[in-house]
Amino acid sequence: MKCSKCGRDAITFIRYNGTHLCSQHFKEYVERRVKKEIRKQKGRKRLDRIAVALSGGKDSSTTLLLIHKIFSKSAQIHAISVDEGIGGYRDKTLEVAKRLCRDLDVEHHIVSFKGSIGITMDEVSKREDEIGVCTYCGVFRRYLLNREARELSADVLVLGHNLDDFAQSVLMNFVNADLEKLARIAPHLRIQEGLVPRLLPLRLIPEKEVMLYAMLNNLELCLDRCPYAFSNRFIFRRIIYELEDLYPGTRHKIVKVYDQIKPYLYELFPSEGMKRCKLCGEPSSKEICKACELRMRLGLV
Repeated sequence: MKCSKCGRDAITFIRYNGTHLCSQHFKEYVERRVKKEIRKQKGRKRLDRIAVALSGGKDSSTTLLLIHKIFSKSAQIHAISVDEGIGGYRDKTLEVAKRLCRDLDVEHHIVSFKGSIGITMDEVSKREDEIGVCTYCGVFRRYLLNREARELSADVLVLGHNLDDFAQSVLMNFVNADLEKLARIAPHLRIQEGLVPRLLPLRLIPEKEVMLYAMLNNLELCLDRCPYAFSNRFIFRRIIYELEDLYPGTRHKIVKVYDQIKPYLYELFPSEGMKRCKLCGEPSSKEICKACELRMRLGLV
Protein backbone atom coordinates (compact mmCIF):
# COMPACT_ATOMS: atom_id res chain seq x y z
CA MET A 1 0.00 0.00 0.00
CA LYS A 2 1.07 3.58 -0.64
CA CYS A 3 1.09 6.55 1.73
CA SER A 4 -2.07 8.63 1.40
CA LYS A 5 0.02 11.80 1.71
CA CYS A 6 3.01 11.28 -0.59
CA GLY A 7 2.71 7.98 -2.45
CA ARG A 8 5.71 6.33 -0.80
CA ASP A 9 5.42 2.86 0.71
CA ALA A 10 3.09 2.93 3.70
CA ILE A 11 4.10 1.27 6.97
CA THR A 12 0.72 1.45 8.71
CA PHE A 13 -2.99 1.82 8.12
CA ILE A 14 -4.92 4.11 10.47
CA ARG A 15 -8.18 2.20 10.48
CA TYR A 16 -10.28 4.75 12.36
CA ASN A 17 -9.66 7.47 9.76
CA GLY A 18 -8.90 5.37 6.68
CA THR A 19 -5.39 6.63 5.87
CA HIS A 20 -2.18 4.80 4.96
CA LEU A 21 1.01 6.52 6.15
CA CYS A 22 4.73 6.19 5.45
CA SER A 23 7.18 6.41 8.34
CA GLN A 24 7.77 10.16 7.99
CA HIS A 25 4.12 11.10 7.71
CA PHE A 26 3.19 8.75 10.55
CA LYS A 27 5.67 10.47 12.88
CA GLU A 28 4.37 13.87 11.82
CA TYR A 29 0.80 12.65 12.36
CA VAL A 30 1.56 11.59 15.94
CA GLU A 31 3.52 14.75 16.76
CA ARG A 32 0.83 17.02 15.36
CA ARG A 33 -1.88 15.40 17.49
CA VAL A 34 0.30 15.48 20.60
CA LYS A 35 1.01 19.19 20.16
CA LYS A 36 -2.70 19.89 19.67
CA GLU A 37 -3.60 17.89 22.78
CA ILE A 38 -0.99 19.70 24.89
CA ARG A 39 -2.34 23.09 23.76
CA LYS A 40 -5.86 21.99 24.62
CA GLN A 41 -4.94 20.69 28.07
CA LYS A 42 -2.62 23.47 29.23
CA GLY A 43 -4.73 26.33 27.94
CA ARG A 44 -2.94 29.66 28.36
CA LYS A 45 -0.67 28.36 31.08
CA ARG A 46 3.02 29.03 30.39
CA LEU A 47 5.23 25.98 30.87
CA ASP A 48 8.70 26.86 32.12
CA ARG A 49 9.42 23.73 34.18
CA ILE A 50 8.01 20.38 33.10
CA ALA A 51 8.19 17.15 35.10
CA VAL A 52 7.70 13.90 33.20
CA ALA A 53 6.89 10.62 34.95
CA LEU A 54 9.35 8.12 33.46
CA SER A 55 9.17 4.38 34.10
CA GLY A 56 11.28 3.21 31.17
CA GLY A 57 8.32 1.58 29.41
CA LYS A 58 7.20 2.45 25.89
CA ASP A 59 4.56 5.02 26.88
CA SER A 60 6.61 7.08 29.32
CA SER A 61 9.76 6.91 27.15
CA THR A 62 7.81 8.06 24.11
CA THR A 63 6.23 10.83 26.17
CA LEU A 64 9.62 12.10 27.35
CA LEU A 65 10.96 12.04 23.78
CA LEU A 66 7.98 14.05 22.51
CA ILE A 67 8.14 16.56 25.36
CA HIS A 68 11.85 16.98 24.66
CA LYS A 69 11.19 17.57 20.95
CA ILE A 70 8.50 20.14 21.66
CA PHE A 71 9.83 21.98 24.74
CA SER A 72 13.61 21.47 25.01
CA LYS A 73 14.32 25.01 23.76
CA SER A 74 11.70 26.78 25.86
CA ALA A 75 11.41 24.92 29.17
CA GLN A 76 13.41 23.00 31.76
CA ILE A 77 12.52 19.31 31.57
CA HIS A 78 12.90 16.94 34.50
CA ALA A 79 12.20 13.20 34.47
CA ILE A 80 10.95 11.53 37.65
CA SER A 81 11.22 7.76 38.10
CA VAL A 82 9.72 5.83 40.99
CA ASP A 83 11.49 2.70 42.20
CA GLU A 84 8.72 0.62 43.75
CA GLY A 85 11.10 -2.13 44.79
CA ILE A 86 9.96 -4.87 42.42
CA GLY A 87 12.86 -7.27 42.06
CA GLY A 88 13.81 -8.41 38.57
CA TYR A 89 11.52 -5.84 36.96
CA ARG A 90 11.94 -2.25 38.05
CA ASP A 91 15.74 -2.43 38.05
CA LYS A 92 15.64 -3.22 34.31
CA THR A 93 13.27 -0.39 33.41
CA LEU A 94 15.21 2.10 35.51
CA GLU A 95 18.37 1.36 33.53
CA VAL A 96 16.46 2.08 30.32
CA ALA A 97 15.17 5.32 31.85
CA LYS A 98 18.66 6.39 32.91
CA ARG A 99 20.09 5.83 29.43
CA LEU A 100 17.27 7.76 27.77
CA CYS A 101 17.79 10.73 30.09
CA ARG A 102 21.51 10.70 29.34
CA ASP A 103 20.85 10.58 25.59
CA LEU A 104 18.41 13.51 25.80
CA ASP A 105 20.44 15.40 28.42
CA VAL A 106 17.42 15.52 30.74
CA GLU A 107 17.86 15.79 34.50
CA HIS A 108 16.74 12.53 36.08
CA HIS A 109 15.33 12.17 39.60
CA ILE A 110 14.73 8.76 41.18
CA VAL A 111 12.65 8.31 44.31
CA SER A 112 12.04 4.95 45.98
CA PHE A 113 9.21 3.41 47.97
CA LYS A 114 11.75 2.04 50.43
CA GLY A 115 13.37 5.40 51.09
CA SER A 116 10.20 7.50 51.12
CA ILE A 117 7.42 5.14 52.24
CA GLY A 118 9.47 2.65 54.23
CA ILE A 119 8.59 -0.51 52.32
CA THR A 120 9.04 -2.12 48.90
CA MET A 121 6.29 -3.59 46.75
CA ASP A 122 7.86 -7.02 47.16
CA GLU A 123 7.48 -6.61 50.91
CA VAL A 124 3.90 -5.35 50.55
CA SER A 125 3.00 -8.41 48.48
CA LYS A 126 4.04 -10.69 51.34
CA ARG A 127 1.89 -8.82 53.87
CA GLU A 128 -1.28 -7.84 52.04
CA ASP A 129 -3.72 -9.75 49.86
CA GLU A 130 -7.06 -8.26 50.88
CA ILE A 131 -7.12 -5.06 48.83
CA GLY A 132 -4.38 -6.00 46.36
CA VAL A 133 -0.86 -4.74 45.84
CA CYS A 134 -1.87 -2.59 42.83
CA THR A 135 -3.88 -0.33 45.15
CA TYR A 136 -0.81 0.32 47.30
CA CYS A 137 1.42 0.82 44.29
CA GLY A 138 -0.90 3.30 42.57
CA VAL A 139 -1.48 5.41 45.68
CA PHE A 140 2.18 5.51 46.73
CA ARG A 141 3.39 6.22 43.19
CA ARG A 142 0.97 9.14 42.68
CA TYR A 143 1.88 10.47 46.13
CA LEU A 144 5.61 10.49 45.35
CA LEU A 145 5.28 11.81 41.80
CA ASN A 146 3.23 14.78 42.99
CA ARG A 147 5.61 15.49 45.87
CA GLU A 148 8.70 15.35 43.67
CA ALA A 149 7.12 17.45 40.91
CA ARG A 150 6.05 20.08 43.44
CA GLU A 151 9.51 20.18 45.03
CA LEU A 152 10.93 20.77 41.55
CA SER A 153 8.49 23.71 41.17
CA ALA A 154 7.11 22.04 38.05
CA ASP A 155 4.26 23.79 36.28
CA VAL A 156 2.84 20.43 35.21
CA LEU A 157 3.41 16.72 35.72
CA VAL A 158 3.25 14.87 32.41
CA LEU A 159 2.02 11.26 32.38
CA GLY A 160 2.32 8.69 29.60
CA HIS A 161 -1.23 7.34 29.56
CA ASN A 162 -2.25 6.44 26.01
CA LEU A 163 -5.70 6.32 24.40
CA ASP A 164 -6.31 2.72 25.42
CA ASP A 165 -5.39 3.45 29.06
CA PHE A 166 -7.66 6.48 29.18
CA ALA A 167 -10.65 4.77 27.56
CA GLN A 168 -10.27 1.84 29.96
CA SER A 169 -10.23 4.17 32.98
CA VAL A 170 -13.37 5.97 31.84
CA LEU A 171 -15.23 2.72 31.14
CA MET A 172 -14.14 1.15 34.44
CA ASN A 173 -15.45 4.07 36.46
CA PHE A 174 -18.73 4.14 34.53
CA VAL A 175 -19.28 0.43 35.15
CA ASN A 176 -18.39 0.87 38.83
CA ALA A 177 -20.75 3.88 39.03
CA ASP A 178 -17.89 5.87 40.56
CA LEU A 179 -18.65 9.34 39.23
CA GLU A 180 -16.49 11.07 41.82
CA LYS A 181 -13.41 9.16 40.70
CA LEU A 182 -14.42 9.84 37.10
CA ALA A 183 -14.35 13.57 37.86
CA ARG A 184 -10.79 13.27 39.19
CA ILE A 185 -9.29 11.66 36.09
CA ALA A 186 -6.44 13.69 34.57
CA PRO A 187 -5.99 15.99 32.74
CA HIS A 188 -7.05 18.39 35.46
CA LEU A 189 -9.11 21.44 34.56
CA ARG A 190 -8.99 22.96 38.05
CA ILE A 191 -5.97 23.80 40.15
CA GLN A 192 -5.76 22.72 43.79
CA GLU A 193 -3.12 23.95 46.20
CA GLY A 194 -0.28 21.49 46.63
CA LEU A 195 -1.30 19.33 43.66
CA VAL A 196 0.68 19.70 40.44
CA PRO A 197 -1.67 19.72 37.40
CA ARG A 198 -1.28 16.65 35.21
CA LEU A 199 -1.09 16.54 31.43
CA LEU A 200 -1.67 13.49 29.21
CA PRO A 201 -0.12 14.22 25.79
CA LEU A 202 -0.74 10.66 24.52
CA ARG A 203 -4.41 10.68 25.51
CA LEU A 204 -5.56 10.39 21.87
CA ILE A 205 -2.74 8.12 20.65
CA PRO A 206 -3.63 4.39 20.54
CA GLU A 207 -1.22 2.00 22.23
CA LYS A 208 -0.13 0.38 18.95
CA GLU A 209 0.69 3.79 17.48
CA VAL A 210 2.77 4.64 20.55
CA MET A 211 4.73 1.42 20.05
CA LEU A 212 5.25 2.11 16.34
CA TYR A 213 6.38 5.68 17.02
CA ALA A 214 8.86 4.43 19.63
CA MET A 215 10.27 1.86 17.21
CA LEU A 216 10.60 4.38 14.37
CA ASN A 217 12.56 6.65 16.72
CA ASN A 218 14.82 3.77 17.82
CA LEU A 219 13.85 4.07 21.47
CA GLU A 220 15.23 1.39 23.75
CA LEU A 221 12.26 -0.32 25.35
CA CYS A 222 11.79 -2.71 28.22
CA LEU A 223 8.66 -4.72 27.46
CA ASP A 224 8.72 -6.84 30.60
CA ARG A 225 5.40 -7.00 32.40
CA CYS A 226 5.06 -6.13 36.09
CA PRO A 227 4.72 -9.42 38.03
CA TYR A 228 1.89 -7.90 40.09
CA ALA A 229 -0.13 -6.61 37.14
CA PHE A 230 -3.25 -8.74 37.48
CA SER A 231 -6.38 -6.62 37.75
CA ASN A 232 -9.86 -5.97 36.39
CA ARG A 233 -8.29 -3.49 33.97
CA PHE A 234 -7.35 -6.38 31.68
CA ILE A 235 -11.02 -7.31 31.34
CA PHE A 236 -11.84 -3.77 30.24
CA ARG A 237 -8.81 -3.77 27.93
CA ARG A 238 -10.26 -6.79 26.10
CA ILE A 239 -13.71 -5.19 25.92
CA ILE A 240 -12.27 -1.99 24.44
CA TYR A 241 -10.24 -3.95 21.87
CA GLU A 242 -13.31 -5.93 20.79
CA LEU A 243 -15.43 -2.78 20.47
CA GLU A 244 -12.68 -1.01 18.51
CA ASP A 245 -12.39 -3.98 16.16
CA LEU A 246 -16.13 -3.93 15.48
CA TYR A 247 -16.55 -0.14 15.48
CA PRO A 248 -13.30 1.70 14.61
CA GLY A 249 -13.07 4.97 16.50
CA THR A 250 -14.80 3.69 19.65
CA ARG A 251 -11.90 4.73 21.91
CA HIS A 252 -11.87 8.27 20.56
CA LYS A 253 -15.65 8.52 21.02
CA ILE A 254 -15.31 7.46 24.67
CA VAL A 255 -12.84 10.31 25.21
CA LYS A 256 -15.09 12.77 23.36
CA VAL A 257 -18.11 11.88 25.50
CA TYR A 258 -16.02 12.10 28.66
CA ASP A 259 -14.80 15.58 27.74
CA GLN A 260 -18.40 16.66 27.17
CA ILE A 261 -19.62 15.49 30.59
CA LYS A 262 -16.57 16.50 32.65
CA PRO A 263 -17.81 20.06 33.36
CA TYR A 264 -21.04 18.57 34.76
CA LEU A 265 -19.05 16.13 36.89
CA TYR A 266 -17.19 19.12 38.33
CA GLU A 267 -20.55 20.65 39.24
CA LEU A 268 -21.62 17.43 40.97
CA PHE A 269 -18.33 17.17 42.85
CA PRO A 270 -17.05 20.71 43.47
CA SER A 271 -13.61 21.17 44.95
CA GLU A 272 -13.85 21.38 48.73
CA GLY A 273 -10.37 22.78 49.14
CA MET A 274 -7.33 20.81 50.15
CA LYS A 275 -6.28 20.23 53.73
CA ARG A 276 -2.91 19.04 54.94
CA CYS A 277 -2.50 15.46 56.08
CA LYS A 278 -1.88 15.60 59.83
CA LEU A 279 0.69 12.81 59.55
CA CYS A 280 2.83 13.77 56.55
CA GLY A 281 1.73 17.31 55.67
CA GLU A 282 0.91 16.48 52.04
CA PRO A 283 -2.31 17.76 50.40
CA SER A 284 -5.39 15.72 51.23
CA SER A 285 -9.16 16.07 51.10
CA LYS A 286 -9.31 14.30 54.48
CA GLU A 287 -7.52 14.58 57.81
CA ILE A 288 -5.25 11.69 56.82
CA CYS A 289 -4.20 11.21 53.20
CA LYS A 290 -4.70 7.91 51.38
CA ALA A 291 -0.98 7.16 51.37
CA CYS A 292 -0.79 7.48 55.14
CA GLU A 293 -3.95 5.39 55.55
CA LEU A 294 -2.21 2.59 53.69
CA ARG A 295 1.01 3.12 55.62
CA MET A 296 -1.01 2.76 58.83
CA ARG A 297 -2.57 -0.43 57.48
CA LEU A 298 0.95 -1.79 56.96
CA GLY A 299 2.07 -0.71 60.42
CA LEU A 300 4.51 1.88 59.09
CA VAL A 301 3.01 4.81 61.03
